[in-house]
Amino acid sequence: MDILVCIKQVADDSIDISFDASKDAINYNGAEQVVNAFDTYALEMAARLKEANEGEITVISVGPDSAKNALKNCLAVGAEKAALIPCEDYQEKDPKQIAQLLAKGIKDLEAERGGAFDLIFCGKESTDEASGQVGIMLAKALGYPVITNVIDIEKDGDAVKGKHQTDVGYDLIEAALPAIITVEKPKYEPRYPTVKSKMAARKKPIEELTPGDAQAHGYEVVKVYGPPKREAGVKIIAESAEDAVAQAMEHVHAAKVL
Repeated sequence: MDILVCIKQVADDSIDISFDASKDAINYNGAEQVVNAFDTYALEMAARLKEANEGEITVISVGPDSAKNALKNCLAVGAEKAALIPCEDYQEKDPKQIAQLLAKGIKDLEAERGGAFDLIFCGKESTDEASGQVGIMLAKALGYPVITNVIDIEKDGDAVKGKHQTDVGYDLIEAALPAIITVEKPKYEPRYPTVKSKMAARKKPIEELTPGDAQAHGYEVVKVYGPPKREAGVKIIAESAEDAVAQAMEHVHAAKVL
């Protein structure tokens, strides 16, 4: 199988970030740039599918030159090829524009290789913006079927069957190839690179594609603001459960919740 995985370089979400009210912007406090967590799950799922059916994985990203570091990391854990669509202001692009840039880059890669990719994987969302729209909009731009929030997948002839995560379990959805898959967190973790795979990844080239012109914004950001600070709670001290409930109800009525 020939598989493409779309990845995004984001600020490490394990680092505390804050909101700078003076600039109406998020302050990432110098957080390290890493591969988006859901994209690492997508790559791992793609790698397992490739190993079961043979084939090749290409990773692609929209971003600045520094995004090559993220692509190199992907080359060390299952991908064979990598391509970058240069875009210094990628964080200012909305999901529709990113999908347009990806669609153009994918079509260029497919023209080079003489055929479409069998599957295109995306993380279900990025941990910075978390819009969850790029994979769906990419499917529309390419005219491909899409299965979202997939936790497992298997190839079945000229189709794939994906387990679509729901609140009460999962739906088994089939899509004809080529198709796009957006990946939820599966039951397994992404693999770690070895020293040998890291050294090999450093030697692999990263193709730079010619970026297309992103069209008009899909939506307009009206305002960006931080969450309100939580008010201090009320501690109830009572000699009995009945008294505690009575006090709690008094606070509820005072707050006009009921």
